[in-house]
Amino acid sequence: MAKGLLGIEPLERSEILEILTRAEAFQWHGQGPFQKLTTCAGRMVVNLFYENSTRTRSSFEIAARRLGADTLSITAAGSSVSKGESLVDTLNTLVAMHPSAIVMRHAASGAPHFLSRHLTTPIVNAGDGMHEHPTQALLDARTILDRLGRLEGLRVAIIGDILHSRVARSNIHLLSKFGANVVLCGPPALAPRELAAIAPGISLETDIREAVRDADVMMMLRVQLERIHEPSMPAGEYFRFYGLRLEHLELAKPEAIVMHPGPINRGREIASEVADSQRSMILNQVENGIAVRMAVLERVLLQ
Repeated sequence: MAKGLLGIEPLERSEILEILTRAEAFQWHGQGPFQKLTTCAGRMVVNLFYENSTRTRSSFEIAARRLGADTLSITAAGSSVSKGESLVDTLNTLVAMHPSAIVMRHAASGAPHFLSRHLTTPIVNAGDGMHEHPTQALLDARTILDRLGRLEGLRVAIIGDILHSRVARSNIHLLSKFGANVVLCGPPALAPRELAAIAPGISLETDIREAVRDADVMMMLRVQLERIHEPSMPAGEYFRFYGLRLEHLELAKPEAIVMHPGPINRGREIASEVADSQRSMILNQVENGIAVRMAVLERVLLQ
């Protein structure tokens, strides 16, 4: 893996497997308190978030601390960014403090890639605009492996706002590297046909019933209203056509699982009965986020 982690697309399958295998060793199985490690003692991780986040930011903080690293978390609203400081100046200021790595979320696609070309400090992409969210795809893959035991040959339905979703893009790149059959489903405006060309083995479907038929994994996505500038489909109407309900689970395989990167909007993209069902892996995804980010940070900090 190159310095830092900017996306799934450039990773080799072997690199992904190494991260997923290492993450398995970091999973907590509820047997007493987690023993803090000293693997990355003396390193400092800066979490720089230009967009709101609960799950990703907190799990990166926990992951770094469990490895024994120090952390510094900065949000745009509470920093000099709110005073007009540029992205480059902010990063140069942070680099002058000699952090071991910078975890960064930004609304602009490609922002981490731009900075990685000018900085020697490794950057971990925690989500860049509509481009990628690599650690989310890794934790999703770890969750699928935990429950189904494989990625190869699975039918994975990704449903919702595909167009604006960095989660969808990273998952498409990862799953296609393992030979999964990925079906994208959503309103035509949010799932345009060109998205099927992102990677091999991708198909497009506008009918949710057909998308989930015989699926092994149903991965729901949030409608990203903050990135949609035209009038959006009312919540009730969207739920009628693209919300995952109990009736849809009957069309999938008996052991099929339901996933969602969060935050979930009950009654828009998923029914409460589904989100809280035995099929739901949503909280498992949150838990695996810590293990996967520990594996990623360990690689980045010790390389």
